Amino acid sequence: MSKVAGGAQALEKVPVEDRLGFGEKAGYALGDAASNFYWKSFEFFIIFFYTDVFGISAGAVGTMMLVTRIMDAVADPVMGTIADRTRTRWGHFRPFLVWFGLPLAIAGVLTFTTPSFSSGGKLVYAYVTYCFLMLMYTAVNIPYSALLGVMTPNSVVRTSLASFRFVGAFTVAVGVQYFTPSLAQWFGMTSAAHARHPFLAQPVAWFRWFLSKDFLTLPSDPARGWQLTMVLYGVLAVILLFLCFLITRERVVPPENQNPNLRRDVRDMVTSRPFLVMLGVMIVMITSFVLRGSISVYYFKYFVHRNDLLGPFLVSNALAFLAAVMITPAIARRFDKKALFMAAIGGGGLVVAAFWVVQPTDIRLMFALQIIGSFVLGFNSPLVWAMFADTADDAEWRLGRRNTGLVFASAIFGMKIGLALGAWVTGGLLTLFGYVPNVAQTSFSLLGIRLCMSLIPGAMLLLAAVMMKAYPLDDRLMIRIEQDLKHRKLDPAEAAAPA
Repeated sequence: MSKVAGGAQALEKVPVEDRLGFGEKAGYALGDAASNFYWKSFEFFIIFFYTDVFGISAGAVGTMMLVTRIMDAVADPVMGTIADRTRTRWGHFRPFLVWFGLPLAIAGVLTFTTPSFSSGGKLVYAYVTYCFLMLMYTAVNIPYSALLGVMTPNSVVRTSLASFRFVGAFTVAVGVQYFTPSLAQWFGMTSAAHARHPFLAQPVAWFRWFLSKDFLTLPSDPARGWQLTMVLYGVLAVILLFLCFLITRERVVPPENQNPNLRRDVRDMVTSRPFLVMLGVMIVMITSFVLRGSISVYYFKYFVHRNDLLGPFLVSNALAFLAAVMITPAIARRFDKKALFMAAIGGGGLVVAAFWVVQPTDIRLMFALQIIGSFVLGFNSPLVWAMFADTADDAEWRLGRRNTGLVFASAIFGMKIGLALGAWVTGGLLTLFGYVPNVAQTSFSLLGIRLCMSLIPGAMLLLAAVMMKAYPLDDRLMIRIEQDLKHRKLDPAEAAAPA
């Protein structure tokens, strides 16, 4: 990795007016904490819910995830454009956190509700509710993500802000990954079983009993359990989104003479080399994460035969990510963001691929590889969003137009394409290798599960690292861009694009 010339654009050199206080950074983090009640459910549990609880085949689930992305091809850029053109006393992006928080919670509950329909009716219901959920997620998460690009004009502070964002995200991810299966089991228990362990009467004793997971052996209705789990997540998400709205502020605005022109905005974006590289990398990276995350449930249920280890395994993933996210700002001040990103993705890909040698009894090796790989990969999370914000700066610098909402809308579209491809690949590979739910798997189907946990996602991450070589915005150029944009704000006569 190359160090930035002159040490780096150290925090001490950041102008006072560009800095953000701890409270506002923490407030921004609450928004992604809210979103991760849903994103981590997508990444780790929704395919398992659809196949083993809802009752849809793995192939049908994968196809649904892919087909519904056609809707996002229109919805995401439209949402970004709407947010860019929204004018309120609270800014362009913040109001959407309040307007669509409750509809997102309702959509989450409906998606994880299992109706008493025929198999065809269930599939239609799944399509409709999943589309509704993704639309509401779009309406909240695109403005929220774009908010990072307008809270401060400084690239270094944005990296720090993105790190705070992912501290919030992975803090919630720890809870979602560890507690979701247990919550679904507990909420699905009969009222008689709940009465033996009343929460309000003896909260400390109840919590110890819940952590012990003794209730996992009791009868439970999984359909009811998953539905009520999403009710809880929805309430928490609405509260966190409202707090994010209250605490944050928008400071960066488009040039005053910029006129709305969607066709030109889209053309500018799709001809931007930095943006196209980041979009391609995002799709490949998320596809890898979703494939591996989705297969984890099957890996522990059918290969390791230790369902009780799934929660701790997923939590170790989130905690390792969180540790890396917390130190990313300090590391990014010493090393070029592009070089650090490539090292994280490539190194993480090698560790993920090493899962191929793990056997069911190698529990310590399994956890060691998970922790090391997740820590290495964790550096990418703040960097990728800070770099998307940099592409918006680059467009304004070159072309004199700024469309932060459209850039982040397209980035989230890339995430959802990755989510869809990951689900489609997962469902397709499970079908290809002969997976049948809730029975002992053949050696061939276990081979497929192992490949999805190791070599296939590892190869995808290595590909993403190679793709990043084409990304042109290193830290030296970003320092120049920030300085030029500030001068233009002070002297509009300098607003012409650079030669």
